[in-house]
Amino acid sequence: MTNDNILKRKGAKKAGDIPGEVLKQLNKGSIETVNLTEWLAVDHPTLIACTFPGIGIPDMLIQNILTGIRKQKQNTTMNTIRLVGLSLFNHYTDKTGHISIFEKLSSHSSDSIRCYAPHLISPDNTMDIREKLTLLEKLAADKHFGVREIAWMAIRPDIEKDLDTAIRILSQWSKSTDEHIRRFSSEVIRPRGVWCKHLETLKDKPEQALPILENLKADPSKYVQDSVANWLNDASKSRLSFVKETCQRWEKESPVKATRYIIKKALRTIDQ
Repeated sequence: MTNDNILKRKGAKKAGDIPGEVLKQLNKGSIETVNLTEWLAVDHPTLIACTFPGIGIPDMLIQNILTGIRKQKQNTTMNTIRLVGLSLFNHYTDKTGHISIFEKLSSHSSDSIRCYAPHLISPDNTMDIREKLTLLEKLAADKHFGVREIAWMAIRPDIEKDLDTAIRILSQWSKSTDEHIRRFSSEVIRPRGVWCKHLETLKDKPEQALPILENLKADPSKYVQDSVANWLNDASKSRLSFVKETCQRWEKESPVKATRYIIKKALRTIDQ
């Protein structure tokens, strides 16, 4: 494959169909993955061995990380990403070190390397939710789907610890001109979420999220619409009356295509 063909590829549907040259470059960190199949196929030990020396991470730490990956009971991509971030956090013991390595990871050309960055700052108890969200904003806006998903999953425990402050910040994010930032503001506080711990407060009191949801009820982006609809569908499992009342109100206040789509998708498991 030529470099032009590699960069313009759509991505294989099966891991076994990924061209060898594509996989080689993915594992060197020289190109980004283009779909979930490629993202899951990246060999993180090879990627780390190829890229971390150039980031300035000492060889002893690299070897410790590689040993940790090999010893995992469940050697999944998600577990590996979390382990790498936590290993870096534990080695660089001060905030200055964390932020320095975070900046190098989060600006790397490889999406897989950028995915390590959120899990480097998420365990840092010296940072409050404002500091962490400020650092994560560029990853929330990342052009790569995988980086954006890891970003919201990594910060979610901190969101739960200081929900009121997080909602105040995210309500401003929900007004962003960037659809990725707007989507993040909704997705990160989904009551039930995906592959993550539930937010019990929002399951019980979903109205706390209205400062964000109200800004998104007629969002022009389908990416954002789907997130808002899924948010309401989550909430319907514990507060059905809230979701029905909100949808009925939105139907009157915002009689536009985007809102109708959100309402229909939000109620998909209710109106069956």
